[in-house]
Amino acid sequence: MKRAKKKVFADFMSQKGLKSTKQRDIILDCFLSSDRHLSIEELYLKLRSKHPNIGYATVYRTLKLFAEAGIAREMQFGDGQTRYEHVSEGEHHDHLVCTRCGHIEEFENETIEKLQDEVANSRGFLIERHRLEIYGLCANCRK
Repeated sequence: MKRAKKKVFADFMSQKGLKSTKQRDIILDCFLSSDRHLSIEELYLKLRSKHPNIGYATVYRTLKLFAEAGIAREMQFGDGQTRYEHVSEGEHHDHLVCTRCGHIEEFENETIEKLQDEVANSRGFLIERHRLEIYGLCANCRK
């Protein structure tokens, strides 16, 4: 899957007439190896220790390119920061967001998906896409 996303990005860059750079490749590897929803700042800090020559603006612009290429999705969870998550073809998930510590947990629930379809169908509505975010306190913050 990682290789497929790298190819999608390489093809996108080629179509846009943009060059592949070592810095973009490093940022892509770091982004794809993360299993979290990363803000620009978080990805920048993760990269900085091993790659001090990669600047914040480069990380910002590169994440925007990932989103434009369709391999990342920009997400807003109400904390004022844009976060980025991997996009996988045909995959769908929803989010539990802790309002205290900011922890974000992905989940899938077929019952919820079916219920959404039933509600839409009963009203003659065709769903193109949807997003479900549930806000509350995670298990750790409830202790």
